[in-house]
Amino acid sequence: MMKAELKQKYYQALIEKNSEYEGLFYVGVKTTGVFCRPTCPARKPKFENCEFFETAKEALLASFRPCKRCRPLSHPNHVPEIVRMLVEAIEANPEKRWKERDFEYLSIDASTARRQFKKRFGMTFVEYARARRIGMAMKQIREGENVMDAQLSAGYESSSGFRDAFSRIMGAAPSQLGNGQVLKAEWLDTRLGPMVAIADDEALYLLEFVDRRGLEREIERLRQKTKCAIIPGSAGPIRSIAEELHAYFDGKSKEFKTPVHYLGTPFQKSVWDELRNIPAGETRSYAELAAAVGKPSAFRAVAQANGMNQLAIIVPCHRVINSDGGLGGYGGGLTRKQWLINHEKQGN
Repeated sequence: MMKAELKQKYYQALIEKNSEYEGLFYVGVKTTGVFCRPTCPARKPKFENCEFFETAKEALLASFRPCKRCRPLSHPNHVPEIVRMLVEAIEANPEKRWKERDFEYLSIDASTARRQFKKRFGMTFVEYARARRIGMAMKQIREGENVMDAQLSAGYESSSGFRDAFSRIMGAAPSQLGNGQVLKAEWLDTRLGPMVAIADDEALYLLEFVDRRGLEREIERLRQKTKCAIIPGSAGPIRSIAEELHAYFDGKSKEFKTPVHYLGTPFQKSVWDELRNIPAGETRSYAELAAAVGKPSAFRAVAQANGMNQLAIIVPCHRVINSDGGLGGYGGGLTRKQWLINHEKQGN
């Protein structure tokens, strides 16, 4: 999380429209729902209405949309036509999932769009579209707003667009479910970026980084298996894991006692249990993990079970690496994986 003194420094740069800070931060304005570059010519917001981000992706995931005046998703004074066209297309329908045929309809080559976006601001067009979509769906979770307030601040004239973005990821409204059962979801800020926690009153079902690739699919699987809608709100297990994560990142504790609920096959559950047996500060290879669960030749299946884990950090799949010492994969990104491994080795 960004330190208070750095926020003050960025705010002063915003007030002064200091071009030296171009590319170093973006500011999200809570009252308008947009994010801007430091030199935006628009009227400056009050400090308490600002949120600062180091990347455009972070701002998008936090539910802010790009400012139309300073166009933060392009270099200053230069807006490539393909970027402008695609950003406008997304803003016209932010909850849309883009397919190859959508690029054909706009007479745009998908690979060209990918390169242009990657070159301009470090993420592909599909990653941008996903971040915008996830950000919209997470807005109510993050701020605890009701649907109408959230859709208005997102710039919609009707609530349908926001409702679509939220319900496509989080499921039907509780009133539309036969059993009426719901899970609660809450946004948790951590040192490594925001996470989403989903739980009922008894146990935690999901804990993931908001920008994790495949998060939408994970939530969809969760909804299908539990037959529950997901609504913004808190629950005992969420409050518990928030406290434990705070202690973990502060280096005060490496244990998690919050009750969890596994949604997987017996084999997957055995892998996840074994992951929790790996001491903090140590790592295992996929082959060693396979041997530990009594399936020494099933290291590929073990790797797959590792990737299906929906309880990041608690079920420490980050402690599994390649036999040659390489990091291997990690849904939250290899930078986070290395940080977590290093963090847990401290004090051992």
